[in-house]
Amino acid sequence: MPLPATLDRSRIPRHVGIVMDGNGRWATRQGLPRTEGHGAGESALVDTTYGALSLGVKALTVYAFSTENWRRPVDEVRYLMNFNRGLLERRQHELHEVGVRITFSGRRDWRVPRGVLKRMDEAAELTARNTALTLNIAFNYGGRAEIVDAVKRLVEDGVSAARVDEKAIASRLYHPELPDPDLIVRTSGEYRTSNFLLWEMAYSELVFTDVLWPDFRREHLFSAIEEYQGRDRRFGALES
Repeated sequence: MPLPATLDRSRIPRHVGIVMDGNGRWATRQGLPRTEGHGAGESALVDTTYGALSLGVKALTVYAFSTENWRRPVDEVRYLMNFNRGLLERRQHELHEVGVRITFSGRRDWRVPRGVLKRMDEAAELTARNTALTLNIAFNYGGRAEIVDAVKRLVEDGVSAARVDEKAIASRLYHPELPDPDLIVRTSGEYRTSNFLLWEMAYSELVFTDVLWPDFRREHLFSAIEEYQGRDRRFGALES
């Protein structure tokens, strides 16, 4: 679809984060098992990624599986593990061809199946040199866990208390090379961030939409960016 004429191409956010919520509710409304909502979300993810590419967004971080999602029913967790592995198998070469770099944020602990970790590594290695867009998948991710892990690295590196500052912590986050997100979008009508990018979103603009994730498409991303462009971002300073 053509880009909206009202979008200012000089003020496109460098990094957009998305809390992809509402899969289960979407499926329930369709009279389907909850797991079908996760499958339907694949089209939303791909179309939104292409939309970000078309605008020149440099990084897109999507919340695919949180550290809290392990509390869900065993069958749903197993489905999500297999689905995410299959998603990488189906889409990594397509995304590679259009210049997307695939990265992952989150803990690589014993709970994540080896087969999933293998696909993650394959996708990251295949696309490592791409520069058009970084698709950062937050998987087995929690914002508090990321900060805890960064502090652990400080201790392991022997950093003295006197040298601990924001820069020292930020450099030990999962992907310190990515800019902080300018914009965070949450779907499904919920008004919370759910432990997503807690450190990085200190000055992010937040946009909430009632659209359930499986129905989300690039036009909804464009609309969120239009709303973002209407905000006055002062980063704590006075209005000039």
